[in-house]
Amino acid sequence: MPDLKLLEYLQTYLTDNRRERFQNVLTQRTKHFTVATEDVYQLHNTSAVMRSCDVFGIQEVNIVEEVNSKRIDREIAMGAQKWVDLNRYHTTKACIEDLKQKGYQIVATSPHAQDSDLIDFDITNKSCFFFGRETEGLSQQVIDKADCFLKIPMVGFTESLNISVSAAIILQHVTAQLRKSTINWQLTEEERNEKLLDWIKKTIKSYDEIVERFYDTP
Repeated sequence: MPDLKLLEYLQTYLTDNRRERFQNVLTQRTKHFTVATEDVYQLHNTSAVMRSCDVFGIQEVNIVEEVNSKRIDREIAMGAQKWVDLNRYHTTKACIEDLKQKGYQIVATSPHAQDSDLIDFDITNKSCFFFGRETEGLSQQVIDKADCFLKIPMVGFTESLNISVSAAIILQHVTAQLRKSTINWQLTEEERNEKLLDWIKKTIKSYDEIVERFYDTP
């Protein structure tokens, strides 16, 4: 739990526009849905997925780097790496176990899935949407551990979409449905305060000195 007096004090260093922007964005953030990418090879794909998560209000992104270790492409992410939380895993197994412990169902996205078309997807449960490598798709481990499967209906000759495009389509649909529902999908007050403090820390200059002065002042 962040120090609320410190948080209030730090906000005086923000412009009115920035302070209002932070609050507005926080009201739209969710952890009801999250995304996981599994050993994506092309760096810009992971970065673009992160950008889509920020755009559609997904607070956490999970990256499995069992084979391919990646850095975030700042140009593609367009600053999204400052605003979303990135969880990195060395193995798919560790990622799945952690997500399930947090209460997420594992949703394997595949153009060959039979369980559910996107339009019929049940948004009720906390869900993590898994996206696989560009050519191979999801690993057998994800397929075996998946709680359900999801596909985007396609009617052309091409059988698949780029993963960043797939992620954007899925996230736009499910978050739009979520915001029209009665599900309690928003961050808790504590989560909002913690994230606000984190964003302020990444925004204002001389953060450490300002905090030190705050606690040194009688």
